[in-house]
Amino acid sequence: MSDLKASSFEKIDFKNYQPQHNLLKDKVILVTGCGDGIGRAAAIHFALHGATVVLHGRNLKKLELIYDEIESLNAPQPAILPLQLSTASENDYEELQDTLARQFGRLDGILHNAGVLGERVALAEYDVETWDHVMAVNLRAPFVLTQALLPLLLQSKNASVVFTSSGVGREARALWGAYSISKFGVEAMNKIFAQEFAEHDNIRFNCINPGGTRTAMRAKAFPNEDPLTLPTPDSIMPAYLYLMGEDSLGITGQSFDAQG
Repeated sequence: MSDLKASSFEKIDFKNYQPQHNLLKDKVILVTGCGDGIGRAAAIHFALHGATVVLHGRNLKKLELIYDEIESLNAPQPAILPLQLSTASENDYEELQDTLARQFGRLDGILHNAGVLGERVALAEYDVETWDHVMAVNLRAPFVLTQALLPLLLQSKNASVVFTSSGVGREARALWGAYSISKFGVEAMNKIFAQEFAEHDNIRFNCINPGGTRTAMRAKAFPNEDPLTLPTPDSIMPAYLYLMGEDSLGITGQSFDAQG
């Protein structure tokens, strides 16, 4: 077990964290938005540490490629779950819960990685349809998905729900619009879930801020930035493994910086 500790918006040097090879053995973990970037890296690293990963994304071809890559690594066979989060209905979430219940009987973790940037413009000029889309993917979907899957999470011995936050979800900054506001909401949702399930010692909720990382979303937000100056998604995976594995047992309602 690790001796890392956390409180509030916690900064930890995850470079010194060395997870055991079988950290996630026999766990069933859902990763949303794993078609590329951080989600893809997390899905592969979770699988390499023993998890059966449920791959979620919009692009079936991308999910199939990740599925094949995980199988080629002799990791546990993953599952594929294509779902359009921005338009998913209550019935879609019920079917998802039923499918996972039939196939696995429980769920040991969710990484809410799926997200959209929206527009980098002033609120006075912000397009309302874009606002609604950002809120649907970044805030509504993690809430509804978590709510729908709580019965399966509570069947786990130790379940971990990890929400994706951002630096602009902790400090408001001009021109970050719906993205920033959605991430403030995620931070609050994380704390409320943790408080409301404080008496359940088999489920924990935490946030992770990946920081500036070499992803397509980062390139869209900062088109003039040299991506080679940024860490890769693979390099920040120790934080994700820590929060998903049992080394973080007892830690809930906290918000971490993946890059320390």
